[in-house]
Amino acid sequence: MKHAATPVADLRGEATLDSIAWIKLSSVALPLATPISDAKVLTGRQKPMTEVAFLFVEIETAQGRTGIGFSYSKRAGGPAQFAHAKEIADNLIGEDPSDIGRLWTKLVWAGASVGRSGVATQAIAALDIALWDLKAKRAGLPLAKLLGAHRDSVRCYNTSGGFLHTPTEQVLDNATASLAHGIGGIKIKVGHPDGKQDLRRLTAVREHIGDDVPLMVDANQQWDRPTAQRMGRAMEEFGLVWIEEPLDAYDAQGHAALAASLDTPIATGEMLASVAEHYELIRHNAADVIQPDAPRIGGITQFLKLAALAEHHHLQLAPHFAMEIHLHLAAAYPIEPWVEHFDWLEPLFEERLTISDGRMNVPARPGLGVTLTDQARAWTQATHEVGKRA
Repeated sequence: MKHAATPVADLRGEATLDSIAWIKLSSVALPLATPISDAKVLTGRQKPMTEVAFLFVEIETAQGRTGIGFSYSKRAGGPAQFAHAKEIADNLIGEDPSDIGRLWTKLVWAGASVGRSGVATQAIAALDIALWDLKAKRAGLPLAKLLGAHRDSVRCYNTSGGFLHTPTEQVLDNATASLAHGIGGIKIKVGHPDGKQDLRRLTAVREHIGDDVPLMVDANQQWDRPTAQRMGRAMEEFGLVWIEEPLDAYDAQGHAALAASLDTPIATGEMLASVAEHYELIRHNAADVIQPDAPRIGGITQFLKLAALAEHHHLQLAPHFAMEIHLHLAAAYPIEPWVEHFDWLEPLFEERLTISDGRMNVPARPGLGVTLTDQARAWTQATHEVGKRA
């Protein structure tokens, strides 16, 4: 005998305190002051980056509670995230916003034909993050405290001052400014077609900041296995915190061989789009430092699953980009992590994160602790609403 599906309303008991009444999606294009180039541009794989596309989600409940979340895409993919979110967002109307794990699964099944990674889960990520922001606000806690913080500040390093389009002298000036601002480490891009140029640039930075300042490099997947091996050996003398993305993001075996052969730790993971893809890195022992990106892998719900796996394997954690989200998640990771400082997103939010003594401080504001600026509204290219505001 077939049984009809039980309506959501019939499943509610006294534990259901609220329901989602209204959702607004916004597609926002953040222009960059200077076109950005890394090794992918120098090798002809990509064009310089001129903007970052964001999908913002605002949620309001029947009781007037609110949450905000976002995902993003660099160069291409932003409109696709927005389009998929438009198709599935109405599945949340009437649901209890506290049941985040169940709602994540519901959204995945709403778009099951397009899979469980990439654009599909990046669209879900913005909704998921908004739900976590709402839950923490309901509790009156910063998200880190809701999750259970291990610390109230996280080591931070700067990346935005060391891109390959930036002349070496400017990279040095940028490093000085970052350290004066209280940032704890410096990361520069490598991956020039001529590796000797990378080594000259790295030598200049190390000599400029001194041996005691944490220094990282990021090759953005541009080396093949032999080149990565040679460059990794040549860079051992610089005492790097890590070498990031030396190989193709999906080359787990290559990363594993490199990690086993070098003293310098290997970091990777930012370009992967699901927990399952990260698990391939973990089971191959392919990374000393795992670098997940919550908006890319499906939001906070998925990030927490990955963090549990990473902790079980005693991995260091250094989430990619989106410090406004990742500061909270890193603060809740048991092993001392890093968070990446980018000031690109500052025009989007009214609030600022504070930095002191090499660490980024978890804000006391409830939830993520961010609200959109008028400028973010002005950069909005499309919106879509479902439900009705309370």
